[in-house]
Amino acid sequence: MRHPVSRLRFRALTVGLALAASALLPAGSAGAADQYEWAALGDSYTAGGFVGDPLPALGDASRDGCDRTTDAYPGLIQRELDEFPPGKLVNLTNVSCGNATIMNIATEQQTPISPVQPPADGWTAVDTQIKRAGLNENTDVVTIGVGGNSLPFGGMLLKCLEEGASVTGSCREYYTNPPEGEESIEAKLARVQDEYIQMLAEVHQAAPNAKVITVGYPAVLPEDGSACNRLALTELSLIKHADVDWLREDVLKQLNTTIQRVTNFFGDRYVDVYSSSVGHDACQPADTKWVEGICGDAADYWPTKVGKLNCGLVGKRVTLVHPNEAGHQNTANHVERAIRIALLN
Repeated sequence: MRHPVSRLRFRALTVGLALAASALLPAGSAGAADQYEWAALGDSYTAGGFVGDPLPALGDASRDGCDRTTDAYPGLIQRELDEFPPGKLVNLTNVSCGNATIMNIATEQQTPISPVQPPADGWTAVDTQIKRAGLNENTDVVTIGVGGNSLPFGGMLLKCLEEGASVTGSCREYYTNPPEGEESIEAKLARVQDEYIQMLAEVHQAAPNAKVITVGYPAVLPEDGSACNRLALTELSLIKHADVDWLREDVLKQLNTTIQRVTNFFGDRYVDVYSSSVGHDACQPADTKWVEGICGDAADYWPTKVGKLNCGLVGKRVTLVHPNEAGHQNTANHVERAIRIALLN
């Protein structure tokens, strides 16, 4: 949750920047359009999943299984930009989608997997996010938060749970010296880098005049794995402390480094949300964490059970290490600032 004092200071800064920008612009220079066009692309860390109300609303015929929500960071930013516009209004097109990979942004269709009221015959495949957002020469800003599902981080987390249930199991060992058919962590990160390069090239081609902003992942894991209670489903459950440390240092931090490196190569802006979220990971007390654990607090429409995982047994819902409302607010603070700076230049 944004602290009241910092919120006032932040608003003062952003309003000041907006006024400065409008003063610097010559009369009629906005000319070509009455509003800025912003496209938000990404995975569940952008879409929201279980924070706020579903977008589209439950029962709406246009629901696509992507689990976008009102209180995910794009929605929070949009409300701030509406209240304090940066010279002119900003129109948001949010096509983020839970479980999206890097390839789903530009080159591959995605079949959503939302557990919330799925159709009897399953969700229909959706087009690439570039196409869904209608990126073109009139797009002013593109924000992108993607990469975790391309490892896939969620699958690796579940493997760490599996290995943690055995006395000798280690997911660090599993991914460092993988069995036949499984990529090593080094190979995964190298592939992610190649895919991210291709994706950003496609985004720039589709929206040649846009400022592109990439968003890293928050500190979902503690700085010391021993902070986690291995008996708590509301934290990281059975994952061994050594594997928590490995996931943090060799997987999550390296993923963010890869995203930042490619972003810098293209001359785009990278938003670091990791540094500000340290100490608010999934193993912190409920009033401190910005990321829910394996099981956690979520809106009532979100399921208590997925597959064999039944969080209803502990009075929680299946959150699988995703940001809560406070986590999305923190991301919103940083991404909003980046958007305003981009629109000033």
